Amino acid sequence: METQTLKNRLRAITFGVPWNLMMLTFGSFLIAFAVKAVAMPHGLLTGGMSGIALLCYYIFGGLSTGQWYLLLNLPVFVLGWVFVSKRFFFYSLYGMIAVAIFIDIITYTMPIQDIWLAIFTGGGILGAGVGVALRSLGSTGGADILAVICKEKFNMSMGSFEFWFNSIGFIGGFIFLELNIVLYSIAMTFIIALGIEYIMGMFSERKMVLIVSDKHEEIRQLVLKKLDRGVTLLDGTGGWSGDPTKVILTMISSIQLKRLEELVYTLDPDAFFIMGSGFHVLGQGFSSRKVY
Repeated sequence: METQTLKNRLRAITFGVPWNLMMLTFGSFLIAFAVKAVAMPHGLLTGGMSGIALLCYYIFGGLSTGQWYLLLNLPVFVLGWVFVSKRFFFYSLYGMIAVAIFIDIITYTMPIQDIWLAIFTGGGILGAGVGVALRSLGSTGGADILAVICKEKFNMSMGSFEFWFNSIGFIGGFIFLELNIVLYSIAMTFIIALGIEYIMGMFSERKMVLIVSDKHEEIRQLVLKKLDRGVTLLDGTGGWSGDPTKVILTMISSIQLKRLEELVYTLDPDAFFIMGSGFHVLGQGFSSRKVY
């Protein structure tokens, strides 16, 4: 009972305002740091709305990169207001302003000479920043808002959307910037997309396990009591014998997988153990459905 109460409290924290503002602030800082301290010194485009802001800064000047970022985000926020929620809108507004402020106040430049090191470093940091921000109930504006809309409406992964959206900025880059710089920037977007998907999947990967055993009742009790996980018993029929049997279905964390395997085979060395990935698991004991 106390364990369940603790889980409910932790779940409530992740949906609270302080937690989401902390995630957005940290994500915004990582994004701004990657742009200002890594990408800009090498003339790279970062993709997304920050990349388009950099392109406008390189070509037109006039405004700072942070100011261009704010200006370009205005029409996108209209879509966020219409197609997502007001809560998501205001969280994202905070994230957008935070990115713009951090970009303008960061003066540090990472002492990286090799362009490929800059690509991997900047792409990894920026991808992590976007991923952290998107694990909140908001975003940092720009392409992130469009990515959430596509995820909610078309179930398109955010990393994939970010990659394809980046092509818009690169079209302008091919026209106005040096070819090598644009190609380097395209390479960096692969790293950014991988970083986003990794952070979004971190702590969310689950394993689906099917167990066929004559000792299904004992195994069911072990899963419930030792691992504190739910169990579903499915009716099955042996394909060769035609005998009825029970199939145990459970979802566990990756950390618990080896422990479950040891429990099952200690009890029944002849058990049939099937494991598969379940990255997106919603329900009690796992992730709650995130409504933006």
